[in-house]
Amino acid sequence: MNFVCLICSVLLLPSLAHADNQTQVFPTSSGEVRITALNHASTLIEAGGKLIYLDPAKPVDFSGKPKADLILITDIHGDHMDPDAIKAITKTGTEILAPAAVVQTVTTAKPIANGETRTWQGWTVEAIPAYNLKRGPAPGKLFHDKGRGNGYVLSYGGKHFYFSGDTEGVPEMRALQNIDVAFVCMNLPYTMPPEEAAEAVKAFHPKIVIPYHYRGSDLGVLQKEIEGTGIEVRLLDWYTK
Repeated sequence: MNFVCLICSVLLLPSLAHADNQTQVFPTSSGEVRITALNHASTLIEAGGKLIYLDPAKPVDFSGKPKADLILITDIHGDHMDPDAIKAITKTGTEILAPAAVVQTVTTAKPIANGETRTWQGWTVEAIPAYNLKRGPAPGKLFHDKGRGNGYVLSYGGKHFYFSGDTEGVPEMRALQNIDVAFVCMNLPYTMPPEEAAEAVKAFHPKIVIPYHYRGSDLGVLQKEIEGTGIEVRLLDWYTK
């Protein structure tokens, strides 16, 4: 159990109501934003009576979960795009935003490309490039090609939440500004190790960084690298359920 530091950002004081340390609550000028770690990259965001799922996928059982108002998908791989999970949380009126490569399979989704911005129910959704710089399955090939996948900056009530998707510490990540909470991936061989993630995080300097999509990574390395920068590291339970 990771207890929240007693010295916290005044504007981003977390809730301690959830003993399993899966949900964080962030105040904004439009009301609370609740963000729950479901598993790996799968995330639930609640605000203003609306539910947003990011990358709903197995092994989470979505059959008993509340239906989505908005679903955001980052890439085509099964830990991000799971048609069965999407179907389980879709209701009449559910909107889905995803890269064009995802729309080829999830045909009910609307495409959003790198650099594009959409507005939805008080939220602004900006698609940030997510890709590999050097890692791939074979020489000359990358696990995630530039232009195919999205990260997202979600803005609500004056707060900005970044979800990296599958990426290395690309220039577009390092150039981000005014991020309050950053959910940053790290796992090898597909994205980047904690050392590289820490360097990228220090470049754009969010108020809070929350590692996700980190299966098999040593988060202690990230914590050590971030120490003394003024960036708060919070660890949520992504893999214990």
